[in-house]
Amino acid sequence: MVIRDYEIGGGVTYDKPTSDAVELQIDKAKYFAFEVNDVDAYQSDLKLMDDWSNDGGEQMKIAIDSSILSTVYGDAGMAGATAGAESGNINLGVTGTPVEVTKANVIDVIIDTAQAMDEASAPDSDRYIVIPAWMSALLKKSELRDASIMGDGTSVFRNGRLGMLDRYTVYTSNNLSKTDEGSGVVPTNIIFGHKKAMTFASQMTSMETLPNPTDFGKLIRGLNVYGFEVIDPKVFGHLYAMKG
Repeated sequence: MVIRDYEIGGGVTYDKPTSDAVELQIDKAKYFAFEVNDVDAYQSDLKLMDDWSNDGGEQMKIAIDSSILSTVYGDAGMAGATAGAESGNINLGVTGTPVEVTKANVIDVIIDTAQAMDEASAPDSDRYIVIPAWMSALLKKSELRDASIMGDGTSVFRNGRLGMLDRYTVYTSNNLSKTDEGSGVVPTNIIFGHKKAMTFASQMTSMETLPNPTDFGKLIRGLNVYGFEVIDPKVFGHLYAMKG
């Protein structure tokens, strides 16, 4: 969109913005399948099929989440030791020299990623950062124990809610991938960005209950197809970090 100077009587020029079509390949799939024997079903007081189907759905979410987080960071436009579209001096970590995060600097590290977002002109709203459990624990041990840091009446140390930090919605995930560099050095591939950076589609295309042809009981199976793609890497970042 073009911003122009206005002069009285000078008329108005209208732009004609168009939306770029994004073609997303739904080219990945995962499934679960299990059998329930009639003897097990009758001996159990639990509804085995319902319980196991629900568990299959939860494990499916974890598997898809892990699939995305294990690869998507490679498409980040903000990464490396010289990140920052304007400054070029924001250290987000590289192989061999990951950013070491402690309770003393964890807030500073997150604010550095937010600076990279600012320099990329990312919108203030709908920003997110996904951190591992060890980094979440460092946040709770840090100055976030002071409620005023988060603008809340109760500190994160007391209520356990990470909430918002420097315009980020902070999420914790055990599904972030790690890189084993040897000698006990295993950094985590942390991601951050704006929601417009990536597109994702998923659908449970099949959920079936079938008679077991070789035994007494039923066969239950489910198929989920999905796809994802980074479409705006400029506002998507990769923090390569380890616990210091």
